[in-house]
Amino acid sequence: MESSLSKRAAVTDTIPTVFGYLGIASAFGVIARSTGFSTITVIMMSIIIYAGSAQFTTVSMLVAGSPIASIIFTTFMVNSRMILMSTTVAPYFKKDKLGKGILIGTLLTDESFALAMNKLNFTNGKMNFSWFNTENMISYKTWVFATAIGAILGNFIKDPKQLGLDFANVAMFIGLLYLQVNDDKSLNKLLQVIVILLTMLLTYILTMILPPSLVIIVVTLIGCALGMVIKRVFF
Repeated sequence: MESSLSKRAAVTDTIPTVFGYLGIASAFGVIARSTGFSTITVIMMSIIIYAGSAQFTTVSMLVAGSPIASIIFTTFMVNSRMILMSTTVAPYFKKDKLGKGILIGTLLTDESFALAMNKLNFTNGKMNFSWFNTENMISYKTWVFATAIGAILGNFIKDPKQLGLDFANVAMFIGLLYLQVNDDKSLNKLLQVIVILLTMLLTYILTMILPPSLVIIVVTLIGCALGMVIKRVFF
């Protein structure tokens, strides 16, 4: 990853996450198609919803015959973490027009957010619309394309786990986490490791207490608070 915030740099920076999108989106396409949805319907889900985990949730709830209101509410809760991410990203686009900020927020994903936060380590904390929008657009188009491929393959593949597609999401985030810890020079490495371990512990504990849709956002809030306290007291 380089310090440039050009469109060309965005293309290069986004390539590693593209492979993750290919695996996750194709897995969604296979699963959604195998449950009975038409190829066009599956593709339209990715075009309109464009929210990985929420799309899997939507498909499972539709198959189960859940009420539309319940599906909408659950999808909102699953994606509620995007509120925190958008709030973090927004300050970098204060000088841009509102429409550009809305476009960035609309196509924001876990992966594009993580990649952008890592990019800040190479740009002295600077960010611009051109780089971020290019990253988002590449991710969006890749997601839709991979979904289409998965929907077509869904006619022949009945169990995506046989191909290891279910692990694609986990593998990609492990890679993003490694890059963030390795490249971030502003925080003590020991502090980062401690926060990561606390986050893992919190996730394990809260998964047994809270609904899955709330775990991510609650762990994020508690983890950030603990990280700030530990940094001020010990580092």
